[in-house]
Amino acid sequence: MGETLTYRILREHLVEGELKAGSEIGIRIDQTLTQDATGTTAFLLLEAMGIPRVRTEVSVSYVDHNMSQFGPENHNDHLYLQSIATKLGAYHSRPGNGICHQVHLERFGRPGRTLLGSDSHTPTGGGIGMIAIGAGGLDVAVAMGGGAFYTTCPRVIGVELRGKLRPWVAAKDIILRLLSVLTTRGNVGCVVEYFGPGVRSLPVPARATCTNMGAELGVTTSIFPSDAKTKEFLVAQGRGGQFAALAADDDAKYDRIVKKLHAENDAAVIANIRRWCADVTVGAPDAAGMAEVSFGRIVIDLDKLEPLAAAPSSPDNVVPVAAQKGMKVDQVLIGSCTNSSYQDLMLCTRVLKGRHVHPDVELGIAPGSRQVLAMLAENGALAEFVRAGARIIESACGPCIGQGFSPADGAVTLRTFNRNFAGRTGTKGDRCYLVSPETAVAAALTGQFTDPRELTKKLGIACPRVAMPKKFLIDDEMLQPPLPPKKALGAKIVRGATIVKPPGGEKLPETLRGRVILKVGDKITTDHIMPAGTFLKHRSNVPVYAKYVFHCFNEDGAPTFAERALAVKAAGQAGVIVAGDSYGQGSSREHAALCPMYLGVRAVIAKSLERIHAANLINFGIIPLMFVNEPDYDGIDAGDALCIVNARQAIESGKPFNVINQTKANTFQVTCSASARQIGMLLAGGALNVRGNT
Repeated sequence: MGETLTYRILREHLVEGELKAGSEIGIRIDQTLTQDATGTTAFLLLEAMGIPRVRTEVSVSYVDHNMSQFGPENHNDHLYLQSIATKLGAYHSRPGNGICHQVHLERFGRPGRTLLGSDSHTPTGGGIGMIAIGAGGLDVAVAMGGGAFYTTCPRVIGVELRGKLRPWVAAKDIILRLLSVLTTRGNVGCVVEYFGPGVRSLPVPARATCTNMGAELGVTTSIFPSDAKTKEFLVAQGRGGQFAALAADDDAKYDRIVKKLHAENDAAVIANIRRWCADVTVGAPDAAGMAEVSFGRIVIDLDKLEPLAAAPSSPDNVVPVAAQKGMKVDQVLIGSCTNSSYQDLMLCTRVLKGRHVHPDVELGIAPGSRQVLAMLAENGALAEFVRAGARIIESACGPCIGQGFSPADGAVTLRTFNRNFAGRTGTKGDRCYLVSPETAVAAALTGQFTDPRELTKKLGIACPRVAMPKKFLIDDEMLQPPLPPKKALGAKIVRGATIVKPPGGEKLPETLRGRVILKVGDKITTDHIMPAGTFLKHRSNVPVYAKYVFHCFNEDGAPTFAERALAVKAAGQAGVIVAGDSYGQGSSREHAALCPMYLGVRAVIAKSLERIHAANLINFGIIPLMFVNEPDYDGIDAGDALCIVNARQAIESGKPFNVINQTKANTFQVTCSASARQIGMLLAGGALNVRGNT
């Protein structure tokens, strides 16, 4: 039986465990990346481990998130990151050099290497044939120190691409179609691997769009083969010598996927599975209306795709652009790590050439890197954007994480970004749609949702074809290389007053007595748990940032989540959060575990948890529990007193165990899906309390 590309690379990097789906494995990490919203904590944790110098092939500290610099906090972070990178032997990408994922793809990504990043969109590197995984900052710190990264050996979802994209249909439409099939739920422990003849038609930036937004599927990562298109990209970046041809075997075996879906509520998803997947079987609904859906590889005919959009407020709420025809659009933003490549932006500027943005539309353009910005400036495209009425935004994450450009109340905003979680734009009740650059620029011109294919039919605008540059403009002056070890010894670390050492956890007691501080529903994201936007500047100071845990659920005049949690902690009890399905979606931000831990939260009980967040909970000593019987969720309320007798023994057993609801005088069962290594962390109160964590 042939081998998948995923397993081929994992096998070459395996240091512990067995390549058996579902088991825990440890892999060697070649490269790491951090960014300023997560990097400060990651490097503080690396310092806490006593590691004198990074031990990877390449580690890069990027500054691309907290760029507004209102108050001293952001600049304090930037100076610390610059100095600590110098001290510990990492590259430093200065503010203005671009978004970490795009810059890493341009300047560092290599086929066949492993990359671990403290950002959930690190899988962008899969577009160049890497195993690139997002993780919490503590896991990245361990990797920088030379330690293995532990994860679940994945099932591999095969996505076969056939044909070729038609004009005005884009790579963004590929990943949106995949989201309509797989959704954001039920894909933990999987990798998406693209293959088939359609792959050959997609350049690296298009592939990176698919792997970047694959993070929204909840999979560990996504990967494309490394082929002639990969070589073309690397040669143009002046790195042709780093090319390696990599692909799955022709007879590679991909896993069969089984999902539990609600026959009525998920009818559209089941219909998409029937249309786009091979060998589909749908079981009869049970008493709760849930049906078991089983399918083989996913087959996407590129020439049958149409322009798509993710409607508010989830990336898998996918609708045809044509179905939104005529809806007034107030704001358009083109950029982010998903769609801000040279080719994306050149297509938009050619559509706008000689035309002007609709007077009712605010258009923002954010080049993904300094390289792209410089090339647009050199060839006149930047001036064309300005002439057309666009506003030029810094080469950074910016509006994607709620840092500016928030839409007005009730306004419709179209964005080429990767997430449209409720409120992520910075506006409560926002109406945010995720679209391709083609659809975005069509709306900017017409002032309404427009199928970009209509630009040709009605306005006579041919779809521009933008070729891969033969040579990118290469200027690495804002990429500071590591100092040699001897010179680094004398480097001083700049540590501002807002740079605070992260707190440690406490040993798990024999009996865990807790109180439910908050009960939430399905699809709670890390944005819900720890807000970004204007609050992001506090991430280097856990005691301050912790004040805003679950800020979106706080009510005027009532005690905040933080205040309630601290009161429970002061009473000698553990804080407990009860949640529905897919708890912890989205960002890799470990503060969504670190800050609740600081407030005394010791357990999360959910119907299901997402991979990165579950790992972060364990890293900081919070027990991730799942209901054995999901209906038990309905019998718990905020304020209930819960108790786990012999908690340490129960966790160590690996078997379902009882939780006593003392308020309701009943019991329910939960499980803790943790490896023996992770159980040791939970008992100790977190990874930093375990010796030999690297």
